[in-house]
Amino acid sequence: MYKVFLVEDEIVTREGIRDNVDWAAADFKFCGEASDGEMALPLLEKNGPDVLITDIKMPFMDGLQLCKIVRERMPWVKIIILSGHDEFQYAQEAVRLGVTEYLLKPVGVQDLYGVLRKVADELDREQQERESLQQLKRQIEDDLALRQEKFLLKLVMGGMSSLEAIEQGQWLGLNLIARWYQVLVVEFKSNGPVEPLDYYQCQEVERTLSRLVGSNPEVYVSKKGTAELLLLIKGDSDDYLEQEAHFLAELIKNEIENKINCSVRVGVGSPQDRIGNIYQSFTHALANLHQIGLAGPANGNSKVDRAELLNVDKSALEDYLQCGMMEEFAGFFETYLEPLGEAALQSHLIKNYIFVDIILTTAKFVHQLGGDVDRVIPEINDVETLLMNIKTLDQLREETRRVFAGALAFRDSQAQNQYGAIIHQARKYIERHYPNPDLSLNEVAAQVNLSPSHFSVIFSRETGETFTDYLTHLKIEKAKELLRTTTLKSFEISSQIGYNDPHYFSHVFKKQTGLSPKEFRLQGSAWRR
Repeated sequence: MYKVFLVEDEIVTREGIRDNVDWAAADFKFCGEASDGEMALPLLEKNGPDVLITDIKMPFMDGLQLCKIVRERMPWVKIIILSGHDEFQYAQEAVRLGVTEYLLKPVGVQDLYGVLRKVADELDREQQERESLQQLKRQIEDDLALRQEKFLLKLVMGGMSSLEAIEQGQWLGLNLIARWYQVLVVEFKSNGPVEPLDYYQCQEVERTLSRLVGSNPEVYVSKKGTAELLLLIKGDSDDYLEQEAHFLAELIKNEIENKINCSVRVGVGSPQDRIGNIYQSFTHALANLHQIGLAGPANGNSKVDRAELLNVDKSALEDYLQCGMMEEFAGFFETYLEPLGEAALQSHLIKNYIFVDIILTTAKFVHQLGGDVDRVIPEINDVETLLMNIKTLDQLREETRRVFAGALAFRDSQAQNQYGAIIHQARKYIERHYPNPDLSLNEVAAQVNLSPSHFSVIFSRETGETFTDYLTHLKIEKAKELLRTTTLKSFEISSQIGYNDPHYFSHVFKKQTGLSPKEFRLQGSAWRR
């Protein structure tokens, strides 16, 4: 229900409007009145009406002066002017000031109802627009917050270059420029019968974090489900940062454990002096959180390989990419993750880290094959979203399967294209040198820079026949052509196609065609007649 305030110096007119209009029926509430503009101003500010109905000609402060002040102080208020017939110039000025409607005196109740309905409709539209804008603003803010969380998750996993991190960070309103960086990993576990935090516990965690670090421009937070979160701290000194990180870790642990029934563990990473090494701090934080032993102390100078943290056989992953088949994926995946153990695989962040390691290794493999990584592994273009969505082992398995499917399909197509060119080169060489009686598989393999055994396998797979069968077939086809088109004797043809022994040539020819060279020629002559 909208509020209406009336300003009119004529008492009879003012009381007539006030008492004869059924304000509630028109969906309005009459909230006050005044006899002139000067008296009206403090009441307007006190009552905050949505609609002002005012006469133009009044003593002390007329309606136009009042309209001008109201427009400046309360621009959302709709103004309805009451005007006499001889005040047309005043009415024109009122329109210039942005007055919504004006009515000629004497004012009829039905006329006023009609104007009020129009004003109410306009107020409704504006209210809807405000609500839509507020909703859009919340969506934009939520989207920005989500994008920031995705970005931070990818950054600490080592999934982007320093330049990419700085540029994307600026676009998202995150200033990453600093001398030192340090990562904290926080894990929550409910002490109640249900291990994951419930909705109210999660809300309390968010409120506590917002109070502790929400206004600190040197701390960025990224949540991972309801059980884990990341904090990235930046500063100008590694010593200061180290102290700040441990202080913040204790503060978060104590504050949250005191407020909700849960236990909190915090893994503090090592200070790092480069954006590109932030993932090293994250690695140490994970290792400290899950008590994974690492070679060397957790300091800014120690480098930890992903495979060392994950305790996985990196060579097995590389071997699978080189030689594995998709039918073997399920077995490979289980074997590959087995060394981590069930406890580590409960962590969403560990699962994320495994996926980033897999996708980066796979991208490197595709790049080495000369492939377009963005096309072959489209998942790499949306790693941030995938990291936010991977929460279960099944989700990790499925996303890994999709990445491998693209990479292995590309690998196999490249192999076909690569070997196709090699076999084409080999065939051209055989075509030129088949008359040489000493032409061998070893000679042709050397020409295409493959070992004889490797070449033999590829040649048979690509042509559907062995090298010897292919060479024999080629020679016999050449012999047929010479028998049909020349008068050369059999021993001469034998020599031209690479057989030193004419008798052996005749034997091979008959075995291939079912006819001797002489019979083949006679048959051809008879056909031509």
